[in-house]
Amino acid sequence: DELIPLLKEKFPEFDLEKKDCFQEPVVDCSNRPCIKKECRESSWIGSVLYFYGRRTNESLEVLLEKSIPIQKNYFKATSDFVKTPVPEKGWKMVEKLFLEEERPQMIMEPLGGKLDEISESEIPFSHRKGNLYNIQYLVNWGDNSESVSSQKIAWMRKLYKKMGPYVAKSPRTAYLNYRDLDFGTNQEDYSYSKAKIWGEKYFNGNFERLAKIKSKVDPSNFFRNEQSIPPYHT
Repeated sequence: DELIPLLKEKFPEFDLEKKDCFQEPVVDCSNRPCIKKECRESSWIGSVLYFYGRRTNESLEVLLEKSIPIQKNYFKATSDFVKTPVPEKGWKMVEKLFLEEERPQMIMEPLGGKLDEISESEIPFSHRKGNLYNIQYLVNWGDNSESVSSQKIAWMRKLYKKMGPYVAKSPRTAYLNYRDLDFGTNQEDYSYSKAKIWGEKYFNGNFERLAKIKSKVDPSNFFRNEQSIPPYHT
């Protein structure tokens, strides 16, 4: 009773009705464009069931099943943070590119509110006041042949490049959990200066502090991965 009037006031474009708040997840989304309107209140574990692709009235025991059918799925993803509204021409560009692909996605997660009250330096996640939302760009495919994979990755890189004028800059920030190795990777000759290329995208000004902490707790860089934080002294 409170949510629907608020959304109608703030986001009339959603055209959300009370009946939409009792729908089960939309499984078939083959129509183009695919329009899904869902809203529901859920416990945390219930949301895990939902994002697992199951219906919300199913038993939670399904999450304990060990004989889960494995379907091969390949994807390329990357991310941005947005600080100013994307103009109409930007969305028209996205629409045009999306029509070139079979399974493109953009997931936009709103920020602000309580996040704005927390200092950028409070924890490693620095994307606080001034950020409207973040975007995850995603494309999936089932055939991992070189030709198909190359085409999908090229499409994602084209979308990312064309979104440049509409997103955060200096640095063009990104979300760590949507890791993108296109930003760069650690090699045998890893160094703090090289890692700054992607480190400041993920952590902004917190990257230097994190590298100094790394120098104290793991100076030999034993614990590492393609985009881990190297010691500050390297």
